[in-house]
Amino acid sequence: MAEEQQYDLVVLGGGPGGYVAAIRAAQLGFKTACVEKQNALGGTCVRIGCIPSKALLDSSELFEQIRDKSAVHGISVPPPTVDVAKMHARKDGVVKANTDGVAFLFRKNKIDWVRGFGRLTSPETIEVQGEDGTRTLRAKTIILAPGSVPVELPFLRYDHERIIDSTGALTIPEVPGHLVVVGGGVIGLELGSVWLRLGAKVTVLEMAPTILPGMDGEIVRQADRIFRRQGFDIRTETRVTGAERQGDRVVVSVEGQDPIEADYLLVSVGRRAYTEGMGLEEAGVRLDRGVIQVDQNFHTGVGSVYAIGDAIGGRMLAHKAEEEGVAAVEIAAGHLGDVNYDAVANVVYTWPEIASVGLTEEEAKAAGREYRVGKFPFQANGRARAAAETDGLVKVLADAHTDRLIGVHMLGPRCSDLIAEAAFAMEMHASAEDIARSVHAHPTFPEALKEAALAVDGRTIHL
Repeated sequence: MAEEQQYDLVVLGGGPGGYVAAIRAAQLGFKTACVEKQNALGGTCVRIGCIPSKALLDSSELFEQIRDKSAVHGISVPPPTVDVAKMHARKDGVVKANTDGVAFLFRKNKIDWVRGFGRLTSPETIEVQGEDGTRTLRAKTIILAPGSVPVELPFLRYDHERIIDSTGALTIPEVPGHLVVVGGGVIGLELGSVWLRLGAKVTVLEMAPTILPGMDGEIVRQADRIFRRQGFDIRTETRVTGAERQGDRVVVSVEGQDPIEADYLLVSVGRRAYTEGMGLEEAGVRLDRGVIQVDQNFHTGVGSVYAIGDAIGGRMLAHKAEEEGVAAVEIAAGHLGDVNYDAVANVVYTWPEIASVGLTEEEAKAAGREYRVGKFPFQANGRARAAAETDGLVKVLADAHTDRLIGVHMLGPRCSDLIAEAAFAMEMHASAEDIARSVHAHPTFPEALKEAALAVDGRTIHL
């Protein structure tokens, strides 16, 4: 048997939570290793999730702008055509640049990347099965960051050809004639947007009463109207019961409706913690329906084993996992570490974009919070008018007694960037008045947030 390799800290998983945790550990002086079974670092987010999907979203958005929006700016161009293969090649290049960047950061910080499938064999050891055999890593501290995988429904099994998950939707080789999406959540709408813009018919089947369940209701209602105007066929309160391959077609069975024929069926009904086969329960780590149980310090209750990211539950966001990775390492090192979940923003990269932080209005009501609301439409924002992107609004919720921000919700242009100011304000326990009195450059999209904050006190200027 090969001699054990000794480390101060070993991370199991090289996704956003894992690789960031490894880098922070190295910064703190730990001899660090990261176990990752894939042939590139970065996890789902960088390899087959956030990064490639945003590359395709940006490419398809540019195509749509040229085709549908150039004329309003006085620009006449021939109808554009799309080369899907080149679009995928660009996407793959973006992914490689990011995965290579993580590998570079590992070399820079002297982190060992141990390639293979890791299994926790004790509170101090991880066994790694790689192409070159099995080795054992012993560490004073272990951080579990195995991530998540798409949920597969028993009556909609993936064949990874025509019945696909989100990874498959990133590699469709041609513009589908008809793409059916099961699930009207973030992933389904984003990937549906890519192919809709490029010319596909896209039907979204959502079992819940609305798309984007859990997001602020007013924002969702406006987004739904806009998406339908764009060409989405959105059917809520719709239950899919099965699907059958018929050659290069998929026939989707829907309760109470006629079957729907499609070229591809994207099943996008959420993700689940990926914890199978890693020896976690055998080593004493508690799981609840596959989710690793941790305390407020990300500790599993076993030795010096911590866990972070998608596998510990909560919202499955790369930036949440990153912050948990930093906090867990700092706690393990004896420092203070914390994640303020109230200030973790959420973004939907459709167009217009949707972004939020804090409580929705429905959540505030359910909690019995007394609050005031301020709203401002992008239609009244000078920069939005100049850009001919006036759909949507900014909505600010503030405590009725203290004026402290409790939630900010946005639908509109570049909200993925605008939400950062709101998240920072939430982190700093700012009030609506703090944002209202901050000087915002003119003309800019962020002025809509300032005006919405002013509206909390009924003193909007430009409306």
